[in-house]
Amino acid sequence: MARVADRFSSGFDAQVVRDWIADDPDPVTRAELQDLLEAAVGTAGTTTADAGDGPAPSEPVSSDSADPAAEAPGPGAPGPGAPDAATQARAELEDRFLAPLSFGTAGLRGAIAAGPNRMNRAVVIRAAAGVSHFLRDTLGEGFTVVIGCDARHGSADFARDTAAVVTAAGGRAILLPAQLPTPVLAFAVNHLGADAGVMVTASHNPPADNGYKVYLGEAPLAAVLSGTEDPEVIRAGAGAQIVPPFDALIAEAIAAVPSVAGTPRAESGWEMAGEEIVEEYLAHIDALGERRQTPVRIVMTSLHGVGGQTALRALERCGFSDVHVVGSQADPDPEFPTVAFPNPEEHGALDAALDLAAQVDADLIIAHDPDADRFSAAIPVAAHAQHTGSSPGPAHGDPTAPVPLPADSSPAAPNAPGTAVRTYRQLTGDEVGLLLGERIASRVDVGGAAAVLANSIVSSQALSAVAAAHGLTHANTLTGFKWISRVPGLVFGYEEALGYCVAPQAVRDKDGISASIVFAGLVSELAGAGSTVEAELARIRQRDGVFLTAPVTFRMQDTALIAEAMERVRTFPPEVLAGSPVTRVVDMAEGLDALPPTDGVAIFTASGGRVIIRPSGTEPKLKCYLEVTGNGGTRDSAEGDAGPVAHARSGLDELVTAVQEYLGL
Repeated sequence: MARVADRFSSGFDAQVVRDWIADDPDPVTRAELQDLLEAAVGTAGTTTADAGDGPAPSEPVSSDSADPAAEAPGPGAPGPGAPDAATQARAELEDRFLAPLSFGTAGLRGAIAAGPNRMNRAVVIRAAAGVSHFLRDTLGEGFTVVIGCDARHGSADFARDTAAVVTAAGGRAILLPAQLPTPVLAFAVNHLGADAGVMVTASHNPPADNGYKVYLGEAPLAAVLSGTEDPEVIRAGAGAQIVPPFDALIAEAIAAVPSVAGTPRAESGWEMAGEEIVEEYLAHIDALGERRQTPVRIVMTSLHGVGGQTALRALERCGFSDVHVVGSQADPDPEFPTVAFPNPEEHGALDAALDLAAQVDADLIIAHDPDADRFSAAIPVAAHAQHTGSSPGPAHGDPTAPVPLPADSSPAAPNAPGTAVRTYRQLTGDEVGLLLGERIASRVDVGGAAAVLANSIVSSQALSAVAAAHGLTHANTLTGFKWISRVPGLVFGYEEALGYCVAPQAVRDKDGISASIVFAGLVSELAGAGSTVEAELARIRQRDGVFLTAPVTFRMQDTALIAEAMERVRTFPPEVLAGSPVTRVVDMAEGLDALPPTDGVAIFTASGGRVIIRPSGTEPKLKCYLEVTGNGGTRDSAEGDAGPVAHARSGLDELVTAVQEYLGL
């Protein structure tokens, strides 16, 4: 694909587009590109600047014979100075052809459309060929790849194409039996002894996107890294997503694929895994030992994704039978019709769940993203008179602030309007990570094998304090579960973006389903002891100190603006933030705290504030991670507004405002 981009880089080249069309196996995307090409080079009676393409120019129409009404632009027509259809089509083709969709540690992710810079069958077949060639060159024929997919547009075709390519390349391809959550695929890689896993998903991205994630088993890791890496590190990485140098090795193999038409694809011969793979995944969750100790009423939503049935079965196996599913979001739907973005972090994503929770008086809300590798929780705050609003996503500045009900909520009796109803607070990813980390750390035998709690550098520093309190080791990693999950000795890892690994011995990735089971067990246990999640947070903060975090995110359609913003931060870092002098600025491209280089800037203030600014690895976003710390203490009661939590909360709010003003985006 790089060669395609090279040919296009010197200027618009219609022949490059024609060659791609001829090589594309999908009639839908072929037609899509053909329409764009015809618009760009001209069709009957039109002209373009592309010499040699399209018909000859038509005769001009004289002004005195033209119909003025015909010359007037109709609704939706380009206004004065606006690009015409040919110019727009060329710009679109240049965007699709100037650079191929990049294969990195996150695999592939992009919009579903035709061309080398989009997700489509031609791109996926090349990717599958590259993965297969890497495995065959590394291990020889007979390598095994397990393949899963979600319910997004194109996912089933992409998974089937991958199986066909792997089989034709001499590998053993195993397709999961249905459109299943990503954690089931991650579980299957090690459980089935596969050399690699491929998951077709764009996780929580918008509906127009799809993606292609690659996991590696122990054999290819050992074949490449043996002699240069500690065997324990190799074993710890088995079943995790790829990291360097494997992304580059696979990318090179993809670039070397000469054509899609020349890539062998088997008509049959791959295997279909039985339903028992889901049963075995559920058995691993069952083995975690979480059980309902006190009745807990749960509202659950899968946000139109593929995790609903598996999560419901997991809850039922662990004794949680009082589960109310958000019906409008229960079935997989690639359009995600009831949410603007199918991401529990996003504003309003939990509105339907909050509405149902108020109706049934739920004790816990569980939300999974569409491929169920992430999990978000919301908890009741107190009984208040019903009011309206919209869920703002996880709260940051006020850790006790209730999430208002959605504007159209109308709880059924007995919670009628004007009566006392519960309000709910969506916990931050760092709060859930703290609670899960505390629960798992408290169960570790400190006299046994080395046990490590790990989180990414952009997540809260609170987990380090939890590890210290329990006599365990803590590790910081780069952003992403590809790093967290391969920490040797890991017993729990998390990332603030709602990702949690509670059973790394079985799933070397974030797993929203198993994490939600552990959290439900915590809520049930606390209820049985007459306590609450808020009280448990207060207890941990009193012991370890206060750590409050907040995300500040800027979504940008033009990714060049993200690079420009990062350059400004590096060149002109702030001298003061929220009234506190900046004491240290670290370009993470040069490394931070002995971590490998990555694209980001870390800023530290005299008052203990920390800001990390980095581009998202999977979406067109600039992400900022803010944290303030304070001394331990109880939640504000007798201490009033001078309490540690209130003080940290105020400081965090000021830091959020300061960062927004500094970036000016």
